Amino acid sequence: MIKYDKLWETMEKKGINYYQLTTKYGVSKSLLSRMKNNHYVSTHSLDMLCNILDCNLEDIATFYKDEK
Repeated sequence: MIKYDKLWETMEKKGINYYQLTTKYGVSKSLLSRMKNNHYVSTHSLDMLCNILDCNLEDIATFYKDEK
């Protein structure tokens, strides 16, 4: 499972909020909602957010192995 908890921390560190992502950078509210609920997002979306936030993938996402 991939979780996006670090995204919100990175946004705070970079001084970019939810409103700015949607209005200034054109990030869709549905993408942010999917990320807030740790649902699937495309690699294109991850790439876009890394460019906007000037960060690495590990600054916005963490992989957790499924316990099956």
